This record gives sequence, structure tokens and C-alpha cells, in this order.
Amino acid sequence: MARYTGPSCRLCRRQNMELYLKGERCYTDKCAIKRRNYPPGQHGQLRTKLSDYGVQLREKQKVRRIYGILEKQFRGYFEEADRMRGVTGENLLSLLERRLDNVVYRLGFAASRTEARILVRHCHFTLNGRKVNIPSIQCKVGDVIELREKSRKIACVNDSMEAVVRRGLPQWLELNKDACKGVVKALPQREDITLPIQEQLVVELYSK
Repeated sequence: MARYTGPSCRLCRRQNMELYLKGERCYTDKCAIKRRNYPPGQHGQLRTKLSDYGVQLREKQKVRRIYGILEKQFRGYFEEADRMRGVTGENLLSLLERRLDNVVYRLGFAASRTEARILVRHCHFTLNGRKVNIPSIQCKVGDVIELREKSRKIACVNDSMEAVVRRGLPQWLELNKDACKGVVKALPQREDITLPIQEQLVVELYSK
């Protein structure tokens, strides 16, 4: 499975904004953006002006990095969103939000999407009562995501459950903390996605 293995904080500095890729660390003074608020590399502190293409490319890279997806898979999501009825940009965000690893993160079982992906890959969750280990599975309305009984003592999961109040729970999800269970109540709408994303720029980039 292809994945990015470089430093996460470098990605935040490249985008010049907090992408919250390292969980609780991003909320502390150790956050790289707070310590070095400029792009990485020897030319990072030089002033640069982006072209229209550069702005679109930077936005696409930001969305990819937020959800932890490489280019080939991201392009596949865009093509699927383009075939769907409705607004392509909103369809794209809906597909990304309904990935199983993102749903696990949104429910508060993990401190970051990377951690959620690892937990899913190690079979710590069930989907509708069946064991799953594929982070990219698309969740549907009515799906039940539950932490397995033997996994409920994992320290990082318990810490994340305590910190879910800080991130907030999306309206399209329902969480039962006592049962360690979450339900997809509805499909995510654009107003439910509060991330600083301009999806129209991504559509314009891929439509050239």
C-alpha cells in the first residue's frame, strides 16, 4: 500500500496552515506552524507570488494531505464525483468524508486520520458487525461502526475519546461513547464540512 512516510509537520508548513495531521500535538506550542511559520526548505522565507494554476494546485495538494490520499487515488475520487449527479466539488468532499478511516476519526476514536487508518488496518473496528481492515471503504447511511471489545483498552483510543469534545461531532454522525459505537445518520452535506477547503479550485484544476 503506497503511503506518505515523510514528516507530517513539513506538509503543514508547506500549506502555511494547520492541517492537524499529528492529533493533539497540533493544539500545543510544539506545533510546527507556531514555531516556524514559513514554508520548509532553504528558500522558504522568500516571498513568492502564485499563479492561478499554482493556487489551484496548492488547494488540491491541501485536500489530498488533509485526507492522507496519494495522487492516483485522489484523481479516482474526482472522476467518480464527476460522474455523480449534483455539484462535483461537493460530491468529492462527500466521498472523502465517507471513507471509513475519516469516519473513525470524526467519531473520535483516533486523534488523527493517520492513526485512524492504522487502527482500521489492524482490524480494531467492525462495520455492521463484520470485521474490516480497508480504510477506504465508503460508509453509507445506516452503517454502524463499532470498536471491537478487545480493543477498548487501547490507550490512544481512550485518550482520543476524551478529546472528541474539542473537535466536535458532525451532525451526520451519531456516537454512543459507552458502547464505543457510531452510526452514519445521513450523507455529509457541504455545510457539515467546516474544513477551510475551496473545492471549486480543485474542480477547475482537473477540468483543464
